[in-house]
Amino acid sequence: MWLTNLFNAYKKINPKVLYFIGAAFCMQCINASFFLILNIFMAKIGYGDPFIADAISYRFLASLLIAVPFGFFIKGKRLRPIFQWATVLLPLVSFVMVYAVEGQVVWLIYSAMMVWGILFSVTQISILPFILRNAESDTHSEAIALHFASWGSSIICVGAGMAFLSWAAPDFFTDKRLLQFFSLFGTIGIWLAYKVGKKEVVQRKTKDNNIGFYEYDWRLIAKAVFPVLMIATGAGLTVPFFNLFFFNVFGLDSAQYSLLGSITSVSVLAVSLLAPKVKQRFGYEAITTTQSFGVLMLILLGSTDFLSEYTIYAIYLAIACYVLRQPCMSLANPMISEMVMYYVGKKNQEMLSAIISSVWAGSLFFSSQIFRALRAYEFRYGLILYITAILYVFGVISYYLLILDYRKKEKLQLLDHVKGEH
Repeated sequence: MWLTNLFNAYKKINPKVLYFIGAAFCMQCINASFFLILNIFMAKIGYGDPFIADAISYRFLASLLIAVPFGFFIKGKRLRPIFQWATVLLPLVSFVMVYAVEGQVVWLIYSAMMVWGILFSVTQISILPFILRNAESDTHSEAIALHFASWGSSIICVGAGMAFLSWAAPDFFTDKRLLQFFSLFGTIGIWLAYKVGKKEVVQRKTKDNNIGFYEYDWRLIAKAVFPVLMIATGAGLTVPFFNLFFFNVFGLDSAQYSLLGSITSVSVLAVSLLAPKVKQRFGYEAITTTQSFGVLMLILLGSTDFLSEYTIYAIYLAIACYVLRQPCMSLANPMISEMVMYYVGKKNQEMLSAIISSVWAGSLFFSSQIFRALRAYEFRYGLILYITAILYVFGVISYYLLILDYRKKEKLQLLDHVKGEH
């Protein structure tokens, strides 16, 4: 019965929003393939951890530089044409990146990373504003949850696909060809973006949305962004490099890690789709509960680096912690996005979306550089995971305080959706 109700809730989402999310899913499939095996592909060619971290960081640097200007730019503009151009160019740049890595063309690696980061940021920054503009207000929770589920579902499809293709034709489907295959698959997003259609809701040029820099509520935006900064900084130290952790500590190859990522993402997809029900049952307070358990799993995962020297069973504990950590952190994301968008108000939403993207990109850039330096000095992966856990703790506490402030504003009828404006 609950499954039928869940399906009916998602069925109410505007079709053009579904096409838009579908196109974003195709871009996520390209991202998932690079997330899963690009680092391992580079390591096999002979690149060391410091170089890999440095090269990856330039993707995040580009995202940092483009995010806020793009947030200003899209205010009051149609999002679909911009988004569609990004769906065309991102697969092309992905092919260039694979060529540069294989050919060890260093300047092209860095250039492709930066262009790739810009294009992917454009697709991601556009999604939440498009949903809030074009989805009916009573389907916001479901549409946002479906958007976040696209990351988990892309990992499932790409991870399982890589594992199967590597098993079926290992001599043909090398790491290089797997990256190329899923870059080609991502071109389906061009068609889905076209299916969105030319008609979309664009905010009228009113006093609320045609505002200058100093007219944004920067205090509210800063309070909403600070927890993201803590979580993103910690994530940048570990999330892009989990594949190196499992490859170097436990010897998991591309196909094995892809399968692990796929299995993990089944639970990520499930909890993302269930997020509206969890929010309805427990409220936004579920954010800190699930994140706290995720932090605990991360600490245990870090300990397996040290246990691996004493027992062969450490890999099973590592896999269990990794599988449990992911859905706990992912379950909170749709609820966080909805809460902070309502918290800052309608006129600040595009800017908040851009700044959050910028914060993630900036934190990932600087954290990748920190990871590069730590690994250059031969810091163990376990210690780096512990540092991440400490930053996550600060993030969880910050979200707890933000939820308290949100409830206070809600009680005083100071939020747009409480006043019926959404």
